[in-house]
Amino acid sequence: MTEWRPIEVLLVEDDAGDVLLTKEAFDLNKVRNRLHVVSDGEQAMAFLRREDGYRDAPRPDLMLLDLNLPRMGGLEVLSEVKADAALSTIPVVILTTSEAEEDILHSYRLHANAYVSKPVDFEQFIRVVRQIDDFFVTVVKLPSQGQRP
Repeated sequence: MTEWRPIEVLLVEDDAGDVLLTKEAFDLNKVRNRLHVVSDGEQAMAFLRREDGYRDAPRPDLMLLDLNLPRMGGLEVLSEVKADAALSTIPVVILTTSEAEEDILHSYRLHANAYVSKPVDFEQFIRVVRQIDDFFVTVVKLPSQGQRP
């Protein structure tokens, strides 16, 4: 029998409204996960590498990544994560307002695990975040803490 542990989710999002909606969706859905939030790409990399103010940060089981970020864009973050052997196994879901085919293709070429356009409707946004959470928490098998690079 596997030991239960919370799922660590890193949300990389600079829009305070979208952060609030995502938190609400997680709160309404489950208490199994822990949502950590950073607001730009440089903070995301510091969190993932446990640098600066993130020395005690947990390794995320899942990253929700916006593309349009200050200081370091989402595609650059995705590229660095997937090129780093210690981070490359973290599933990355692009969660963005962009529906541009170029962004979708570029994200998948950089090995994003999924690309989801943010709905503008509140209820639909909550539903989409819930579905992402359900999929990665209940359907997908994630590596155990001891098996991670």
